[in-house]
Amino acid sequence: MTTAEPSPADSDKLDPAVLKIAGVVVLGAVMAILDTTVVNVALQALTLEFKTSFDTIQWVVTGYMLALATVIPVTGWACDRFGSKRPYMLSIALFLLGSMLAGMAWNVESLIIFRILQGLGGGMLMPAGMTIMTRAAGPHRVGRVMAVLGVPMLLGPIGGPILGGWLVDAVSWRWIFYINVPIGAIALILAWRILPKDNPRPAEKFDFPGMLMLSPGLALLIFGVSKIPQEGGVSSVGVWLPAVAGLALIVAFVLRAARVQNPLVDLKLFKDRTFAVAMITMTFFMVAFLGAMLVLPTYFLLVRGETALQAGLLLAPQGIGAMVTMPLGGRLADKIGPGKIVLPGIIVILAGLAVFTQVGADTPYPVLLAGLFVMGLGMGATMMPISAAALQTLTQRSVARASTAMNIVQQAAGGIGSAVMSIILASLLAGKFGVPTSQGQLAATALLTNPQTHEAAAGASADAFASTFLWALVLIAVCIIPTLFLPKKPAVPAEEPDGKPDEVATAA
Repeated sequence: MTTAEPSPADSDKLDPAVLKIAGVVVLGAVMAILDTTVVNVALQALTLEFKTSFDTIQWVVTGYMLALATVIPVTGWACDRFGSKRPYMLSIALFLLGSMLAGMAWNVESLIIFRILQGLGGGMLMPAGMTIMTRAAGPHRVGRVMAVLGVPMLLGPIGGPILGGWLVDAVSWRWIFYINVPIGAIALILAWRILPKDNPRPAEKFDFPGMLMLSPGLALLIFGVSKIPQEGGVSSVGVWLPAVAGLALIVAFVLRAARVQNPLVDLKLFKDRTFAVAMITMTFFMVAFLGAMLVLPTYFLLVRGETALQAGLLLAPQGIGAMVTMPLGGRLADKIGPGKIVLPGIIVILAGLAVFTQVGADTPYPVLLAGLFVMGLGMGATMMPISAAALQTLTQRSVARASTAMNIVQQAAGGIGSAVMSIILASLLAGKFGVPTSQGQLAATALLTNPQTHEAAAGASADAFASTFLWALVLIAVCIIPTLFLPKKPAVPAEEPDGKPDEVATAA
């Protein structure tokens, strides 16, 4: 179709209206992502505050993650049924309420419950926000949109540990939650005023049986995997029983979704070759990269004896590197095709991570900081272009469902990756110090804090970290295989099929 004047969605640059919408979405995403990294830094302070064990306090993080995984599948249907604006505002309001209550928590049980409430809000923030931005910008600018949405992904790893360490040390652990209140209030007001009214379509009947299979299935699977470090292996009933039950529910969902009309997650999306390849790449990348990101600050805290604030500052070069390449990566993904950007990005990540496979107890900081910066350069050219590749050959009408599927993959793979890297590190530390797997990190901490055993323990612990990073390197290297099948040309926006809201465009 030709028009005399290009509409904002057809122009090449992101116009002011789209940038305003992006600002609102980024503000909400910053709040959710910062909260995750801020809390990780505060776990030790929370353990002391509530006089509990690390196994129990870990549920402050795990409960949040399970709530995210549970609510994400509902987002696609909600965005179709009510439009994107209302679910997005509801998610901010729930997150805001959960944050206020978490800051007022009087015991560990109440804190975990309020974190779950936060997660129910946070789970919709990213997929609903991604849907709003992609619809506003149009498919041919999806790479640039993903680059803008990548800003909070950078601010989280850079700002979260720094802000969390400062708040815990200088103010109070309660402020790691209260800090969300002014941000959330501003985001809610701006969303109400700036986000465009979108037209809810008469939505198909909601797939309640699908939700009762997929949401608990994801939650049980992540729950089972997250218990591996505590239980000491996969043979424990507390690990395999929920994980197997979760997998059974997910398989049942897939079998049913292939047969029914309008399933909770539209599996027809995976018939689009580009989307399917991007999701496979995303899965391996999130397992390996998020797992490595969990281990990195632990190395600085445990082996090098840094404070949480110092560890946060040491991780900053990674975010700075990503800031350099992310805007360029998004633009080039639109211009020359994501496949030509993601492959070099993964190779650059491998080069940076290789530094950490040789890490010791006294590796010079300039070497480590250079490795982190190089990893950041690769991350900026990888994460958002993979997301752009997943969405750019789909029709506008299928974007909400595709965003939901993509976020489910990200959360599930990230949760599994964190647990996998934790168990690898714990088992390696346990082997070094001759203790059960569940006691590996505790034994290392005890020996490292003793001046008489510190030097030997630091060397042994560093070896365990180096081997863990080697596992992450192998998993990221596996990403190269599906990356070879990502499109090497810019996508042609798909035609909207009349009367078929969720039909997937054929990839070129």
